[in-house]
Amino acid sequence: MYKLITVYFLLLNAPTIAQNVKISTAGKGWAANSVNTVIFRHNSLTSFKNTQYIAYYDSAQRLVIGQRKLGSSQWTLQTTQYSGKATDAHNTISIITDGEGYLHVSWDHHNNELRYARSVKPGSLQLTDKLPMTGKKESKVTYPEFYRLPNGNLLFLYRDGASGNGSLMLDHYNAKTKQWTQVQDGWINGEGQRSPYWQLAIDKFGTIHMSWVWRESPDVASNHDMGYARSKDGGRTWEKSTGEKYTLPITEATAEYALRIPQNSELINSTSMSTDNAGSPYIASYWRDSSTNIPQYRMIYNDGQRWITQQVSQRTTPFSLSGTGTKRIPMSRPQIVVRNVNGAVQAILIYRDIERNDKVSIMMCNDITQRKWAVKDLTQTAVGLWEPSYDKQVWQSKGELHLFVERVEQGDGETTRAIAPQPVQVLEYKVN
Repeated sequence: MYKLITVYFLLLNAPTIAQNVKISTAGKGWAANSVNTVIFRHNSLTSFKNTQYIAYYDSAQRLVIGQRKLGSSQWTLQTTQYSGKATDAHNTISIITDGEGYLHVSWDHHNNELRYARSVKPGSLQLTDKLPMTGKKESKVTYPEFYRLPNGNLLFLYRDGASGNGSLMLDHYNAKTKQWTQVQDGWINGEGQRSPYWQLAIDKFGTIHMSWVWRESPDVASNHDMGYARSKDGGRTWEKSTGEKYTLPITEATAEYALRIPQNSELINSTSMSTDNAGSPYIASYWRDSSTNIPQYRMIYNDGQRWITQQVSQRTTPFSLSGTGTKRIPMSRPQIVVRNVNGAVQAILIYRDIERNDKVSIMMCNDITQRKWAVKDLTQTAVGLWEPSYDKQVWQSKGELHLFVERVEQGDGETTRAIAPQPVQVLEYKVN
């Protein structure tokens, strides 16, 4: 059992925090690379009713899961029977709770067989033996991601195959029958020449919104363009933002593009999406214009009639994404959340940047049509090569940000750096 560490008591190596922020500490985790904190953890945190769950690798690369009552001062942890190759930052842990209260876990993937289990009963931290899902194309899994539909059923996305020639897979879980079925096999298809790197959001109506960049090769610099598709029937059929139906599979030639972005623009992959009350999609990313070598955070959104792009940051530090493997990058990939406040759409970009001394930071715009963004640091000390992930259920139900935070390192090109295990924490911020 681990007691809550409040704003008034700090752990060794833990980030000190800003006003109006609380931090709870679950335990200590692997920190020699960014595997516990990459942005494409869907999810690092998840909640069912009043219980919140967390997952991470410990210093021995064992899979640890934990739970607490929201607002509680205590975490309960379980070191599971499973472990992963934490030295590879691709090999993340993703968790979700379904509508019946079962916890689902998938972990340790980089082009290898599916690793999936769920809790033996609702509310339990004891996991089953490894389970198959559909049994189809589950031998070369990368980027496992869970999403919960409004009816309590689940979606599971992953890449089948390798960077540059992989296919995107979509499975559906019925929480009542406890059965997985395959919904799509390569419906956003690189035709063996490229891979989609995606982000997904589900709006309050249950519409699935997908956006993605294409990558032509394992070289990160070959990322280009921002495609878009949505589904109103659980992923079976797909359409453009105009309502025009796609003929599947969606390819480079047939995709709708929210924005055309050329290769070698320092366009990052695997970022984030959110939706407002009307079901309009918002995409966060970063890239540079052809006239500069400085990447900037940006938001792409659809106002119901057209796609609009806003530059969010005013950065001054150049860098290049060229190369393979997980990069040591001076800025994190951005997480975005939006909500409707006083008749306007409020957007919040969550990030880490060397220009702000690698703190947990947010940029907030209370009315996106006004394009006025204010910056706030949520920690006063650095979190290393951390990237943001958050509890979607708490954001949707309470309008609070619960961020998974751990100070981590990352060597360039999938290497590690010597650092002691660090506190694994949840940062709580009530958004004004």
